[in-house]
Amino acid sequence: MKERMFPDRPWLGVGGLIFQNDQVLLIKRGREPGIGQWSIPGGMVEVGETINHALRREILEETGLNVEVQDLVKVFERIIHDGKGRLQYHYVVLDYWCRVVGGHLSASSDAEEAGFYSIQALDRLYLLPETEQVIQQGYLIFRSQEGADPPT
Repeated sequence: MKERMFPDRPWLGVGGLIFQNDQVLLIKRGREPGIGQWSIPGGMVEVGETINHALRREILEETGLNVEVQDLVKVFERIIHDGKGRLQYHYVVLDYWCRVVGGHLSASSDAEEAGFYSIQALDRLYLLPETEQVIQQGYLIFRSQEGADPPT
């Protein structure tokens, strides 16, 4: 993790939006950056690894679930400065909608907790606004792919 602090280049990350009815799978981060925040499961792409493989690996490591990667939902940058204004972290994150194809849900790796949470109750969790926005975008894609209209 130290090599990611005060980087000389952005790091490429992936995240998986996993829905179950009107709920989304979230993890509570157990490490920096964002320790204690609820987040989409995912992590860094390793050198020589495809984005698809990285996403499946990271989700399995953090949640115990095997997934099939579906559609790209959003690309965004996460840029964090320290208290002195120096660039502390810089990530480019690709968030995909994913389907569960196996495994058993359990928090592991750098996830302190993992579980499915109601889309309508996201404002009660410690989520970054950008995370909530990408969840809402992914939920619309999920509902359209599943052939159902999102609740109003």
